[in-house]
Amino acid sequence: MTQPIYAVGDIHGQLDYLEAALDLIAADGGDDAEIVFLGDLVDRGPNSRGVIERLMDGQAAGRNWHVVKGNHDRMFARFVSEAEEHDERILSGIGWLNPRLGGIATLASFGVDVETDTTSSRLFTEAQQAVPQAHLDYMKNLPLYHERGGLFFVHAGIAPGVPLQDQVEDDFVWIRDPFLKYTEPHPWLVVHGHTALDFPQHFGNRIDLDGGAGYGRPIVPAVFEGTDCWLLSKGGRVRLTP
Repeated sequence: MTQPIYAVGDIHGQLDYLEAALDLIAADGGDDAEIVFLGDLVDRGPNSRGVIERLMDGQAAGRNWHVVKGNHDRMFARFVSEAEEHDERILSGIGWLNPRLGGIATLASFGVDVETDTTSSRLFTEAQQAVPQAHLDYMKNLPLYHERGGLFFVHAGIAPGVPLQDQVEDDFVWIRDPFLKYTEPHPWLVVHGHTALDFPQHFGNRIDLDGGAGYGRPIVPAVFEGTDCWLLSKGGRVRLTP
């Protein structure tokens, strides 16, 4: 039988939701289950620091866990290391500190005072003091994807028709169209997050596991055996098909 591999969509600082998802995975596959986390560990939710530490500690303890980089993870790292608040892929021009993106909540989880003064320069100074270097290094060095047989795990998606060696980071962490509108087969079944849905969905050539934890909805983990997929619930596995 094909060794199962599990996947967890966007977490967005929701440590309680992450723990609930890990409990479901442990009940299905045991404590040694192989898991891919699809990025966006931080922002919007109340405990981004706790999420980072939970995943760092798990990997340090030898868990078979893979964590890929999301666009929010990149924005966090760029702000703390370079005071870079704006990403050119955000066409509206809003910055990471805007409540819609959730950077303020992330800084608060590290103990930064976000009530007295929210000017970017002050928050940058305090963030550099508050965010441990180990956390920053971890976030900056997250891989962009994880490939396993016929599965390709990535945060946002891939540029259709482009060879893997020619893909670029901006697409791995940011792409929506044309990836979301592409209906032909990819070289793999692409498992991604980034584009929030009310519930995970199978689109034939891709599976979107971002069920909206950043907006208060639970994380629904998935398990794959080959390219067959099931979602995990307290009642067991639920088959996910196109």
